[in-house]
Amino acid sequence: MSAPIPAFCVAGTLPFIDGEAIVIDKPAGLPVTQPRKGGRSLDDYLPQLRFGFHKMPLAVHRLDQDTSGCLLLARHAKAAKRFGAAFESGEVEKTYLGIVEGDLPDDHGTIDIALGKTSTAEQGWRIVPDASGKRAVTHWKRVTTAGGRTLVEFRPETGRTHQIRVHALHGLGRPLVGDPFYGTPYPSGLMLHAAGLILPRGAKPPIVATAPMPKRFLDLGFGMAEPLVDEGLADV
Repeated sequence: MSAPIPAFCVAGTLPFIDGEAIVIDKPAGLPVTQPRKGGRSLDDYLPQLRFGFHKMPLAVHRLDQDTSGCLLLARHAKAAKRFGAAFESGEVEKTYLGIVEGDLPDDHGTIDIALGKTSTAEQGWRIVPDASGKRAVTHWKRVTTAGGRTLVEFRPETGRTHQIRVHALHGLGRPLVGDPFYGTPYPSGLMLHAAGLILPRGAKPPIVATAPMPKRFLDLGFGMAEPLVDEGLADV
């Protein structure tokens, strides 16, 4: 029996779609590429995301399996190359929402902590602060508090593996709620959501996409009447 087609395969539910780009609202728990241990991934649904094109779209970047929200797909190879270059050069504005336990002493700030990868027999691989590693910069802002937790807006300048997760732990002093790598698992999963992105395209209108607050955030008392990300983000 085949799996049901997820909502992100329906054109009317996509955060963005045009002739060269698609932005889906990736659900938490779905890996972008097939895990080594097998199982379903975004690759299994790419045929449903062609929307009349002969070739299947290509994922331009990645979100962690447990992270939900905006994921950009290119509808052809030329677009994939241009979009990839935009990510590499830091042109893409990305906004994430995360939840941490407790309140924060400040309203906003910038975390500038270089990151590297380590691996041990006991814990496996993980990302850690490393002065000799790759520079990683994340701007953050406290949005609101509810139920003894804080909703934080993160805007990463760089795109390192697990950057926001590690910066939350070592920059804010507490891990994201539900982080199985750097904190404590939570029944509803990791509280990290890619709320939106803006990708400039020269003379063409920019790609502007937002993904609504996911249910697991709403269940913890975090609902927002207006999206954090809109076309005005480009001027912030």
